[in-house]
Amino acid sequence: MSAPDGSPVGAERSIGQLFASATADMSALVHDEIALAKAQLKQDVKRGATSGGAFTAAGVLLLFSLPMLNFALAYGIRTWSGWNLALCFLLSFAANVLVAAVLALIGVVFAKKAKKGQGPQKVAASMKETAGVLQKAKPHPRPELPEDRVPPAIEAVARSSS
Repeated sequence: MSAPDGSPVGAERSIGQLFASATADMSALVHDEIALAKAQLKQDVKRGATSGGAFTAAGVLLLFSLPMLNFALAYGIRTWSGWNLALCFLLSFAANVLVAAVLALIGVVFAKKAKKGQGPQKVAASMKETAGVLQKAKPHPRPELPEDRVPPAIEAVARSSS
């Protein structure tokens, strides 16, 4: 049986090995934190792009559909109801404004979600917390063993294998 770094269980590791192991672990932690920040930032950008797309669609719809839809809708209302043509044009314009308002509300919802996303701030706080914990970390003092005595972990392994 061996420890994660490949050394036998119960064997004393040198300060250099401990430092190398801690450095490797810290490097992996920093890389994982950066990957998390990238993933959260990508999600926030996607939400922002969706919001921008909805606002753009609302504007394009309102701009390009007004002449064509207003004429078609106004003449359709007049044919169906027999009302005055001016009133029919007002109703067709109101329908276009209603559709544009719905698309704008969708854009607002996605903009709020993108603004609410605190991905990079969460990662930065997590990294500060990790750094604070590592700065306060102190090695545990080891009791001095007599030179003729073997550490208990090695004795237990020796007894269990016989």
